[in-house]
Amino acid sequence: MKKRLTILFVALTAFVVIASAQGRKALRINEVMVANESSVVDDYGYRNGWVELFNSNFAPLEISSVFITDDPANPKKYPVPLGDVNTRIPKRQHIVFWADGEPSKGTFHMNFRLKPNQDNWIGVYDADGITLIDEVTIPASLLPDQTYARKVDGEGSGAEAWEVRTGQGDLYVTPSSNNIIKDTNNKVDMFAEKDKNGFGMTVMAMCIVFSALLLLSVCFYIISKIGESISKRNKVKSQGMQLSELEKDNRPDHDSGEEIAAIVMALHEHLDTHDRENTVLTINKVKRAYSPWSSKIYSMRENPHR
Repeated sequence: MKKRLTILFVALTAFVVIASAQGRKALRINEVMVANESSVVDDYGYRNGWVELFNSNFAPLEISSVFITDDPANPKKYPVPLGDVNTRIPKRQHIVFWADGEPSKGTFHMNFRLKPNQDNWIGVYDADGITLIDEVTIPASLLPDQTYARKVDGEGSGAEAWEVRTGQGDLYVTPSSNNIIKDTNNKVDMFAEKDKNGFGMTVMAMCIVFSALLLLSVCFYIISKIGESISKRNKVKSQGMQLSELEKDNRPDHDSGEEIAAIVMALHEHLDTHDRENTVLTINKVKRAYSPWSSKIYSMRENPHR
C-alpha cells in the first residue's frame, strides 16, 4: 500500500512540474524601455528602465521561479523571488519589472540596468536555468522614453513582430497594459448605425427575457413532475406495496354472486344437512358419542406408585 501511495505521489508531482513548465512557455517579453527620462515612475517615485512580461495563457501563471537576465552567459542573473502573491499573473495580463539594479527594493526590482545607446539582449529562463522561454534584442537606436514592443501582445517571433513605440499618434507606450488600445468597438458601431432608434435592441432584449422565462417555467414543470413521481413512489413503498402490484390488483373487495351460488350448490349436493324447508341451509355441529373404552380409568397400564 505504501509503495502504491509513493508511486502516486511521484506521478502527481511529475504531472504538476510538467504542467507548470508547459504553462511558462506562454510567458512573453512584451515591451521594454531602456532609457526612462519622463515616462512612468516606480513605486518609489523614480524613473528607470523596465521590462514588461505578458501571460499569453488563458489561465493564471505563476512565475516566481523563473530567471530574467541581460547576459546570455549568466542565465540565472535575476531569480524572481518566491512567496510574493503578485508574481501570479492573471490570464492575458501584464507585469512590469524595473531594471534599476536595486533588488533590495522588492520583487519587481532587478539586479541589473539596461544600457542606452547600445544593443540590450534580454532573456527569460525557466526554473532549471537552462530552458530559454523567450528572448529579444533591443536595438541601440532606441531613444529615451521610447519602447520596443510587440505589435500584438504575446504574438509573433523575430524582428518583424516588434516595433518602436514613440508615444505619439497610435504608437502608445503601454506599461502594464495592452499594446493595442481599442477606443471603439466595431460591433457596437455597426449596431448603432443599423438601429439608430434602438427598436431592434428593445425587441432583442424582450425576446431574451421571455425566452429565459419560458425556459425557467419548463424547468420548474419538469422538476415538479419528478418530485410528484418520487413522492408517489415513497408513499407506496411506505405502505408495503410496490407500484406495479397496486396497478395490477384490480380485484373487488367482495366475492361475486356466481361464486356464492357455486358454493351453495356444492354444499347441497354433498352434505345431507337440510331441514324440512327446502330453501334453508342448516349446518349443525356434530357431537361425538361417548365411549367408556376411551376413558383413562380403563387403561391396561398402571403407573407405579411411589
